[in-house]
Amino acid sequence: MKEIIYLALVLIIAILFFGKSNKILNKEISETTEVATFAGGCFWCMEPPFEKLKGVSAVISGYTGGKKENPTYEEVSSGVTGHVEAIQVFYDPELISYYELLEVFWKQVNPTDINGQFVDRGEQYKSAIFYHNEGQKRLAEKSKKELNKSGRFNEPIATEIVKFDKFYPAEEYHQDYYRKNPIKYKFYRYASGRDKYIRNAWGKELNFSSYIKPLDNELKERLTGIQYKITQKNGTEPAFENEYWDNKEDGIYVDIVSGEPLFSSKDKFDSGTGWPSFTKPLEPGNIVELEDNTLFITRVEVRSKHANSHLGHIFNDGPKPTGLRYCINSAALRFISKEDLEKEGYEKYLKEFE
Repeated sequence: MKEIIYLALVLIIAILFFGKSNKILNKEISETTEVATFAGGCFWCMEPPFEKLKGVSAVISGYTGGKKENPTYEEVSSGVTGHVEAIQVFYDPELISYYELLEVFWKQVNPTDINGQFVDRGEQYKSAIFYHNEGQKRLAEKSKKELNKSGRFNEPIATEIVKFDKFYPAEEYHQDYYRKNPIKYKFYRYASGRDKYIRNAWGKELNFSSYIKPLDNELKERLTGIQYKITQKNGTEPAFENEYWDNKEDGIYVDIVSGEPLFSSKDKFDSGTGWPSFTKPLEPGNIVELEDNTLFITRVEVRSKHANSHLGHIFNDGPKPTGLRYCINSAALRFISKEDLEKEGYEKYLKEFE
């Protein structure tokens, strides 16, 4: 009951603070909705990973942990109020658990840094978990203990677990900043060092629902000319003159840009076309199908969900049981052999080859 009262108060504050246009007002807050509060440095970067999760109805940027009523961004960022930048995540526990939210949280921060996060320094940017009840406190302490014991980090986990008090929504222009100002946001995020740290800390265990595509100039440096042309400019490589058309090794194929899993060698077949061909995706959720009318005929283009890389096309001339042929460019893929799956962080797919 206390949680419902709290949610109602948040809605009232949002109405008074933002007016009818605020994103909270367009979401249904039911009796089952719960709230989680996390601090992980710049709240611009903390919103996107949680907003994309199934079961999350809203994510609000704001300030918490201090004593001053209704602090402004300028006051908080100067460090004089005792608040930290934070987000509140409104979620349905029947669709996503608090523990799953904690797992996403840890993969967005440097939990060993006691003086801020990445390029943002000071107490106002430290990482913290603000628990709303004893259940959240217990789970937060459990997950922190497990992360400490995992040995993933050379230093102890410094993220604080603090009892929640009050939350003040940030100014309207801070809400969904990554959508309103995508160029500025991507530049800031890239320059902050956050993504580089996350990749180094978690490798391919990175949750792809939180994947942020690199800036174009970084892609040009990371990819070869043909990889960039195909994934970013919808190109097509020559038949029979590409890396994987005749590859018969056991393993999986992932997106060359993001690493998201796409296809398995178990579903690869010799189509005689000179391009890697598959009867079905390994992870259908990582595949997006779009209508393509560029050659005066209607085809179905295949793109990766999180990196939005152009991969190839689907045709209806494949073998049973699907009758489909996913005709994919080698340059859009990276092959990971069965022997390297565990080392690369894809051990969950070892069962494909048992």
